[in-house]
Amino acid sequence: MEPRQQKGISMSKKISVFGGSAPKPGTSPYQQAYELGMLLGGAGLTVLTGGYTGTMEATSRGASEAGGHVIGVTSAEIEAWRPIGPNAWVAEEWRTETLNERLNALVTSCDAAIALPGGIGTLLEIALTWNQLAVDILQPKPVILLGNGWHTVMEAFFAEFGEYVAMDDRQYLAFAPNPGAALELLTQFLGLA
Repeated sequence: MEPRQQKGISMSKKISVFGGSAPKPGTSPYQQAYELGMLLGGAGLTVLTGGYTGTMEATSRGASEAGGHVIGVTSAEIEAWRPIGPNAWVAEEWRTETLNERLNALVTSCDAAIALPGGIGTLLEIALTWNQLAVDILQPKPVILLGNGWHTVMEAFFAEFGEYVAMDDRQYLAFAPNPGAALELLTQFLGLA
């Protein structure tokens, strides 16, 4: 399938989507990730995911079915730990040897990042992206945290450790209650309108 462009949006804009590997088809988290993928793919954006199961699969599927281009960033270390291959909707695989290389590719190769609900790995992806933005390793880009869970986590983090997080560093985080709101924020931040 050839990627399509819609409404003049450049396919060169890459959006990394972070999220958990556990959600199964038919569950609310899977459906939310699928909807996000549909919106991103339908907007002509290239989607980068970790390439495997759960929200990575759902986002890849949604983006692919909407005509978007899907890049799956995979890792030999992950596959040695859990034998698995890229999901069926990955159109282009970026193969890495280590988890660190995989994380680096997801964080540095995108124009923006969106985090769906997830666990340790998702938290790591958020923190790594945010930290590299804070110390000017990365060009400014938004990190959009989707859902009430991340909002609650960050409120607790700021309440407990706020003196360690400069107000200027908080500007990189944005919160979206649903996939539609996340796309609206992307449109504003990246000037896609």
